Amino acid sequence: MRTLLTDELWTLIEPLLPKQRRSRKGGRPPVPNRAALRGILFVLQTGIPWEYLPQEMGCGSGVTCWRRLRRWQRRGVWKRLHRVLLEQLAAADQIDWSRASVDSRSLAAKRGGAPPARIRRTKANRARSSMLFQTPRASRSPAA
Repeated sequence: MRTLLTDELWTLIEPLLPKQRRSRKGGRPPVPNRAALRGILFVLQTGIPWEYLPQEMGCGSGVTCWRRLRRWQRRGVWKRLHRVLLEQLAAADQIDWSRASVDSRSLAAKRGGAPPARIRRTKANRARSSMLFQTPRASRSPAA
C-alpha cells in the first residue's frame, strides 16, 4: 500500500500544525497530528464516509479526524497547509493544470451572465384544481 504521508512530506507539514495539548480534565490522550492527518487524507482520497475510516490505520475514529479537520479549517491551518503544498508542487512543476476546474466557489462570477428567459405558461398546461369541485356529502344516517 502506498504511504499517504511520507517522512519528507511530514517534515514540511508538521511546523504548520498546532501542537496537541492534553486536556486539564484528563481523559484519553489526543490522537497525534500525524495520525489524524493520515486519516483525513485517506478519507479525502478514497471518498469513504468518515464513520467508515478503518480503525486498523491507527488514526483514531473518523469523527476524531473530522473534528481535527474542522478545527484546522476554522483556525486557517488547512488553508496555509494547502498553500504551502501548492507552492512546493508548482516549484517542482508537478501540477497538472489540465485537470483543474474552477467554479463559483473558487472564483466569484462578477455581474454574472444574462438572466434566464422568462418561461411562458399556457392555460392548456395547467391542471384543474380539485378545490373548485364539490364532493358528495356523506350521510350521517345508518345505511338502510
